[in-house]
Amino acid sequence: MSEHRVHMQDHEIFTEEHQQFRKTVRKFAESLAPHAEEWDEAGIFPKEVFKQAGDLGLLGIRSSPEYGGMGLDWWFTTCYAEELVASRNAGVNMALMVQSDMATPIISEIGSDEVKRNFLAPAIKGEMIAALGVSEPGGGSDVASIRTTARLDGDDYVINGQKLWITNGTRADFITLAVRTGADGYGGISLLVFPTDVKGFHIGKKLKKIGNKASDTAELFFEDCRVPARYRLGGENEGFYHIMTNFQGERLVAAVGCVRGMEVAVREAIQYGTDRHAFGKPLAKFQVWKHKLVEHLTAIEAARRLTYYAVDKFNKDPMTATREITMAKLFAGDLAQKVIYDCMQLHGGFGYTTEYPISRAWTDVRLITIGGGTSEIMKEILTKIEGL
Repeated sequence: MSEHRVHMQDHEIFTEEHQQFRKTVRKFAESLAPHAEEWDEAGIFPKEVFKQAGDLGLLGIRSSPEYGGMGLDWWFTTCYAEELVASRNAGVNMALMVQSDMATPIISEIGSDEVKRNFLAPAIKGEMIAALGVSEPGGGSDVASIRTTARLDGDDYVINGQKLWITNGTRADFITLAVRTGADGYGGISLLVFPTDVKGFHIGKKLKKIGNKASDTAELFFEDCRVPARYRLGGENEGFYHIMTNFQGERLVAAVGCVRGMEVAVREAIQYGTDRHAFGKPLAKFQVWKHKLVEHLTAIEAARRLTYYAVDKFNKDPMTATREITMAKLFAGDLAQKVIYDCMQLHGGFGYTTEYPISRAWTDVRLITIGGGTSEIMKEILTKIEGL
């Protein structure tokens, strides 16, 4: 891969290598699109999709080649997040990204060689399915309130507690699990790799959601589950920092995908409005819609530039990008609610049917202001950064 990259101010961020990678991701995503409605109705999609993504290298873009990864940077992940939108199924995309960008990066960064070979490498190949276990009934964005405990007993941790809102939860082979190993607060949290074939682990119920339906979301229970202490990731009681860093990546891919999704929705609304006539002319020729659509395209371009700026900072130094990533997720997420609403409105009655993709986009996009930290949490983070 070439090391050359044109400066961002020249508006030519992506190299030929990036564009070739885009084509690979887009071809894969487009092959999934015909099944979008079917998989939403089923509430799950075939496991083979993980293997297909793994065969293309999409589940370990930034991971070390030693464990099957591609060893690339965040600009390739940006291409991945943007082109996956072509799958027409946010649930599938979320499940794949939990595997590639939420559950495994921590293992890649601080896992032992044994853990990487036993869990990371098979996950990158798509042979094992991964989940991230942080959220609980009593707290999602408030990571410091985690109550699931892990008590050291000889060479094992004994785990008790409950997790909620866990994507891939009904069929994960392992979970990157946040547990309390010390005192209350952020200083007592550790991370473990938890194989789901352990005695005492069981799945509660698969949660029914209004959107992202093809991704399975579950509540999980742990009753005296024993996991080898050597499966711990990093030092004991040092997990909070790694969870917070991991959140930045999760929020960044969410913003990237959200921006691309908005653009696709507006372009398709323009096409629909051009083809659909009312009162003797195309809908898209009415001033109210012309103005609304170009306003949205302008705002989307602003969101893209903010998001790319956040990618650039995070790519260079993850420690410097929290402010920009938080802004990008907040701005893109809130903007998407308005953009998708208007695109659906332009479709009229057809927009309220499942015949057009805009109806699925409308239910799916609602999650962007909730998952990975609500918009309200994003604002709280920013007020602290700005000293307010």
